[in-house]
Amino acid sequence: MAGLSEYRRKRDPRRTPEPVPADDPVPRGDNDTFVIQEHHARRLHWDVRLERDGVLVSWAVPKGLPPEPGTPRLAVHTEDHPLEYATFEGEIPAGEYGGGRMLIWDRGRYETLHWSDHKVEIALHGERVRGRYVFVHRHGQDRERDWLVRRKDPAEPGWVELPEFLPPMRARDGELPGPDEDAEWAYEFAWGGRRAEVRAQGGRVSVLDEDGADLTALLPELRGLGEQLGATEALLDGELVAFDAAAEATRPSPEALRRRLAATGAQQARRLADRAPVVYLPFDVLHLAGRSCLDLPYLERRRLLAGLGLEGPHWRVPEHHVGGGPAVLRTSRQHGLAGMIAKRAGGRYLPGRPSPDWTRITGGRVQEVVVGGWRAAGDEVAALLVGVPEDGDPRTLRYVGTVRSGLGDDRQRLRSRLRRRARKRPPFSSVPRGGERDVHWVRPDLVGEVAFRDWTSTGRLRSPRWRGLCPDRRPEEVVVDG
Repeated sequence: MAGLSEYRRKRDPRRTPEPVPADDPVPRGDNDTFVIQEHHARRLHWDVRLERDGVLVSWAVPKGLPPEPGTPRLAVHTEDHPLEYATFEGEIPAGEYGGGRMLIWDRGRYETLHWSDHKVEIALHGERVRGRYVFVHRHGQDRERDWLVRRKDPAEPGWVELPEFLPPMRARDGELPGPDEDAEWAYEFAWGGRRAEVRAQGGRVSVLDEDGADLTALLPELRGLGEQLGATEALLDGELVAFDAAAEATRPSPEALRRRLAATGAQQARRLADRAPVVYLPFDVLHLAGRSCLDLPYLERRRLLAGLGLEGPHWRVPEHHVGGGPAVLRTSRQHGLAGMIAKRAGGRYLPGRPSPDWTRITGGRVQEVVVGGWRAAGDEVAALLVGVPEDGDPRTLRYVGTVRSGLGDDRQRLRSRLRRRARKRPPFSSVPRGGERDVHWVRPDLVGEVAFRDWTSTGRLRSPRWRGLCPDRRPEEVVVDG
């Protein structure tokens, strides 16, 4: 091919640690050595280099070699490199050609099956990569350097394609496991953020919410997570969290997260990311390096997740604790978190399904409330509109939220009691815009109890959950907790 003249032209040996041999005859090898280098330049890519006629013929492959036959990937033909480059690792200074960190990702021997100016077919025998690949030149205007690389043989036995998305497993509300079961469970803090999966492939990540909607463009601060994972294909389950700056970035702020995810374009998302970055907390791995992890026990999935070494400025793997549930719950309450999730140590991951193997345990607060209205779904109560006495006066209620969770078996029983208390006007001093639609207002003399995470800045209950009626309590006895 072209030799080393172009390579030398682009490099100053006084400014780069890369090997820059003198302009002498190039030594001849056996035309059977290859190296793949992970190149953390302006954009992460993998340099595939094949020994040929005394040089390393090179392609930059933005997403790495494909692990299965099918869709080809772009491979940009670059200048030939000296044979000494096959052992090079180091930091190319910023501002120099190819500036960034260079690591050896794989190396080994290869067989030449076909070699011409427009097609190269090889069989790689490396430490990581083994298989037949073909590089084909893309003919056409402005495509002189563009090639495509495709895998020719089947993927390795047991290899499973990386899913685009899996509906996340859901937890059921419940109580702490008893002391005799405690050691069979692991406990994680519930951060009160937004559920999200990260799909990593070819050094790039996609961030998907719990319904599969793509949030990637809204979260530029997570781009580096793809670089850290490199060529490792993975599907992670976790939580997006924004922290309250006023609380020294230790307490999650759902309102700050909502503001972040309300960005209307890439430019605004970048500005918001600089001012109030989101943190991704991956707590599970569903697919890793061509293998499904769904049937593995929880603790084994956690071990694989820890092995990825995910630690960065905007992502980290949160702790999990085997046993000691009551202590974890106390710590959650002390830090104002949303409670915790108890996960059975040997449990499998069940996409899209609630399971008794995951139990959500509320670590929040409890508040007595007065019922002022309700919404129906068929013959049952679907939601309760609740309030607290305005300035201690039980005749006027301050609206504090709508409760949908936790009604359970109370739905029909509540309906009969509420219908007997019907009235035409709301008992609240004010109702949020649109809040009167399809509401049945009631006489405000029923007191109930809700569990909730915290008060919002506007005086509403955050994540309220119905705990039941308090038949021995009167509205004038209701006192606001904090």
